Amino acid sequence: MRFERAIYLVKKLLFNKNEQKLKNIDHLCQRINYTFRDQTILFQALKHRSFLTTSGEPRITSNERLELLGDAVLGLVVTEYLYKNYPKEEEGGLTTLKSLLVSRKSLSTIAREFGLGEYLFLSDAEANAGGRNRSSILADAVEAIIGAIYLDGGLEQASQFIHMHIIDHLEDFLAQGIMKNYKSILLEYCQGASMSGPTYVVKDEKGPDHDKTFIIAVHVNGDNVGLGQGHTKKLAEQRAAKEALLTMNLLD
Repeated sequence: MRFERAIYLVKKLLFNKNEQKLKNIDHLCQRINYTFRDQTILFQALKHRSFLTTSGEPRITSNERLELLGDAVLGLVVTEYLYKNYPKEEEGGLTTLKSLLVSRKSLSTIAREFGLGEYLFLSDAEANAGGRNRSSILADAVEAIIGAIYLDGGLEQASQFIHMHIIDHLEDFLAQGIMKNYKSILLEYCQGASMSGPTYVVKDEKGPDHDKTFIIAVHVNGDNVGLGQGHTKKLAEQRAAKEALLTMNLLD
């Protein structure tokens, strides 16, 4: 009887904690700008597999299946956007931009913006170990939420979420150097070798304002050592710097 009583108290404690968390779900919906018709789908999207060790649920009830679905939806929406909005980019450039947008670092950055960690269902051990701020857990949860929105509201709603919270951050991600920062590598080398530059010069701009392509040259010691082009100046500069590093045999 004592054992059964202990089990009952543990379950009651977990229920009270999770009931309070569920009450906060409306706050999360406001932050992500989407209200679920079926909140049980959102609940599953927030349920990390570590939580199942305390709840006694099977692993299939965690957010991993939704994560798989969300990853596919995210890839489709991002690829379609890049294909339509970067018509002059070759496959390699589109792949680089896609990798940037769907990377763990980018997704976890987005998750932290709307405080996703505080809403996750984790085991006490995982939470105490810093799980609410772990990039892998946060990124997976974002993908799970995308999968949940897709099931609850369809592709259009999932696409709106992806555009608002992920795609619209592309310029910020580029500016923050989340992708490999060839400009910084080139600058550090030039400073260390007492070389003048690098200096970036816009050589040409093509296309209408909503679809410009920038061609930028980078000069070191007065010489043109790299040329890059892209849909934004930042991207063109990164590519020019990369070409310069290759020309100077500083990259494999």
